[in-house]
Amino acid sequence: MPLVFAEPPISLPTAHALAAFFTISYVGSLYLSKSARTVYKTDVSNDTTPGEERTKDNEERSRDDPVVIRARLTAGSISTALSVGAVYWLVRSVTPETELVKDPSTALKSTLARLGVTIDFAHNSPLYIIFPCLVIPVLYIGPLFVDWLAETLPFQQRWSVQGNLLPLFTTLIGLRNYVVGPITEEIVFRACMLAIYHMAGASRTKMIFLTPLVFGFELSKAHLHHAWDTYNQYGRTATAARIAILSTLFQLTYTSLFGFHCAYLFLRTGSLLPPIVSHVFCNIMGFPQYSYHVWMFPTRRRPIQMAYLLGIAGYIYTMRWWTQADDSLFWPAPGRVARY
Repeated sequence: MPLVFAEPPISLPTAHALAAFFTISYVGSLYLSKSARTVYKTDVSNDTTPGEERTKDNEERSRDDPVVIRARLTAGSISTALSVGAVYWLVRSVTPETELVKDPSTALKSTLARLGVTIDFAHNSPLYIIFPCLVIPVLYIGPLFVDWLAETLPFQQRWSVQGNLLPLFTTLIGLRNYVVGPITEEIVFRACMLAIYHMAGASRTKMIFLTPLVFGFELSKAHLHHAWDTYNQYGRTATAARIAILSTLFQLTYTSLFGFHCAYLFLRTGSLLPPIVSHVFCNIMGFPQYSYHVWMFPTRRRPIQMAYLLGIAGYIYTMRWWTQADDSLFWPAPGRVARY
């Protein structure tokens, strides 16, 4: 258990300032280096059919270029380390000197606990950390059922370690999408941000619903860069602009909704593991495509519908009953006094 306070040890303006630092440093770091920026030639309007992605020239650089990915992975990791360091500095600054003299590692232990890095088996069974990781897979019962029909689930006929598993974690795109990206984003925008707002006494409702919106708003700059990439990749036409705008709006909406989910998981469990697992799982599965799945298996339309509905009902149930830790700093059990 970290060192706690009866009253919030920092002010909301301090939390706002640190949250701005977390976001600006993370998003901005992705574009500070010249190697991390995308490069497109000026005249591409006649290079492609409207609505189709054009072929990239050798001198151009998209967000999936190896040079760009390496630079952004490095920048994001450094920014994440700075954000964690800022939380440690904050926790140490509010820790009484008597506690530091008694145990010099008090500030470090408190920081790790507030960031959800430590796992509390002293007050909870191991299931408290396992069940929350299964909430998102329950929501995906529909898509998982379709994958089962297509025989593409692990160890089915059309799945292989070399073709399906290794590319997720051994390629640069895989490392970005399924390892470094989810881990650094959850550390910065879930653990660091929620830790400092909790120390400022923000309500759980505000932390669940407002911090992801702030993240989504601030991350709009990054999404605008993604929109610029899409606009260029599709030929800088009116159709390309429409595709870029729609994809950006979808990304912003999805980012906010998923942020609500992960913030809730983090606060309920006091652990960073369930949000990270959820993030990685969603990135692997992608957004559910009900219409496409029914088109793939028209004779299984009713079972697919039932699987999707079962996933939604299961998600609602498990979000309440599978996510409560017995002694969470951020979400104390009924009758227990709030701690900061």
